[in-house]
Amino acid sequence: MSIEVKNVTKIYGTQKALDDVSFSIEPGHIVGFLGPNGAGKSTMMKIITCFIPQTSGSVSVCGYDVIESPIDVKKQVGYLPEHNPLYLDMYVKEYLDFVGGVYKIDNRKERVKEMIDIVGLGIEQNKKIGALSKGYRQRVGLAQAMIHDPKVLILDEPTTGLDPNQLEEIRGLIKNIGKEKTIMLSTHIMQEVEAICDKTIIVNQGKIVANDKTQELQKQQKNQIVLTVEFDKKVELKQLQKIEGVNQVKNSTDNVWLFEISEDTVRNNIFQFAMQQEIVILTMQKETQSLEMVFKKLTT
Repeated sequence: MSIEVKNVTKIYGTQKALDDVSFSIEPGHIVGFLGPNGAGKSTMMKIITCFIPQTSGSVSVCGYDVIESPIDVKKQVGYLPEHNPLYLDMYVKEYLDFVGGVYKIDNRKERVKEMIDIVGLGIEQNKKIGALSKGYRQRVGLAQAMIHDPKVLILDEPTTGLDPNQLEEIRGLIKNIGKEKTIMLSTHIMQEVEAICDKTIIVNQGKIVANDKTQELQKQQKNQIVLTVEFDKKVELKQLQKIEGVNQVKNSTDNVWLFEISEDTVRNNIFQFAMQQEIVILTMQKETQSLEMVFKKLTT
């Protein structure tokens, strides 16, 4: 296994950030690591990359234990943290050469040139990092994470703050890199996971709530239709639960409700209910992002 996590718990003071987490990632997979803010994603990634120790449990990367063999683990891992730490006053080539020196890489100049070509930094390579756009800074971060040719890449929200064009470019780059390396990717963008990840792990309140192939998780919603309905005034949950054909209903915000139904025709029943109760339906919208609905269902 590229990454093996067994019964990992992490406690900060009285707060349990991770609670008996276990999962494994096979070589050559791109895995989406999802969860709401504060769910424990960054903590898990920091443990895997040897930045912090777990309170209990074990983690190994390419067969090396993160506690017993941290130097060997770091040789196998490339890490791009959420807040990309770069030396803004250094030039791109100068910075990558510096990182290569830290890893004691042979033929650094050739390796720096290779990384610049791989991540598409050619036209920006002679600039200071501080003069680069957010998209190109992320490319520099990816280059430093890969310069020592690791087998595993840990990317913590690598596309945060990018514009649509930059998003597409970085996603394409990650997907291309994933053909040769194992990638663990943290993100809040469901379309990103659907586009590039072949497996998805969802964590909520420090626990794993889903761990399956991305397509399998998407199939969970194929037979379910989710409607977002906004009424003009307050409605009792008990009333909505009595509508024929409604499998599940929950309140979203104020007078907005999420209805889970199996057939499109149930919408008529909701309209009939509103008429009988003299309630106005302000909006009714069908949700189409199945993975997003799985995420919402498991984390709310």
